[in-house]
Amino acid sequence: MTNISIILVNWNGKKDTLECLASLRNASTHQRINAFTIVIDNGSTDNSVEAIRKNFPDVEVIETGRNLGFSGGNNVGIRKALEQGSDLVWLLNNDTVVDKNALTTLIDACNDSRVGIAGSKIYFAPGREFHKERYQKPEQGKVLWYAGGLIDWQNMYASHRGVDEVDKGQYDKTEETPFITGCSMMVKKQVFGKVGLLDEIFFAYLEDVDFCLRAKRAGYKLLYVPQSVVWHKNAGSSGVGSGLHQYYMTRNRLLVGMRYASLRTKFALTREAWRFVLTGPSIYRNAVIDAMTGKWGKA
Repeated sequence: MTNISIILVNWNGKKDTLECLASLRNASTHQRINAFTIVIDNGSTDNSVEAIRKNFPDVEVIETGRNLGFSGGNNVGIRKALEQGSDLVWLLNNDTVVDKNALTTLIDACNDSRVGIAGSKIYFAPGREFHKERYQKPEQGKVLWYAGGLIDWQNMYASHRGVDEVDKGQYDKTEETPFITGCSMMVKKQVFGKVGLLDEIFFAYLEDVDFCLRAKRAGYKLLYVPQSVVWHKNAGSSGVGSGLHQYYMTRNRLLVGMRYASLRTKFALTREAWRFVLTGPSIYRNAVIDAMTGKWGKA
């Protein structure tokens, strides 16, 4: 019997989390697979915990009592999953809805002993696209949010392949990718044993890139699995373009770059950081100063 834990982190996202859990209830699974779901509640004040326990009594809810961020919340769930003997751990954003075959196709991908992490093809949820005006109604729900990762090492930017494109089958090949988004990430227990958990100093954003780079350095393959389909409501907690998003992306990009990039890129990042300190908007200046002074975790 293979044990699989599905981990959702909830922070005042009651409606989204309930919809995600409902889609998971309808997801297919294999025989000889024991799948159980854990919701980590990061100190919600919207009655999320009560609603989840009422509507999904089979789901385990762990209350942290405070906001530990994406990385800290998921680590609580990962530790619980490993304690319970899970062979696979599926990290899944709570603001997603999954296709009925999303789980089984990730499980199948992990049958390859060389694969350490597998991830889904992810669409924008209908009506949640960045550029809604571009798309006809029949295209909604088929606009790509993630179809594999891209890393521009020269400029130190991690991005999503295919973002904003209408899916016409152009990314339907199962293949290795530089990183798997934490929005839908299936991880073998051996990976955690070898490289550790998510790094909590990130708090939110780019901890998935850091984790994948550690796994890749340890010799694991990272596999994009387009047969596993998920719809994402996109930045349900902090909002793309918000102050929180800009702060964490700016600060954490420096951390990833200084850990993994070339000396040339590190020099360019340092020069850019000083420019932000001297002349940049306050949100970027604060992010850089915090990075320089070692103020990580929650801002």
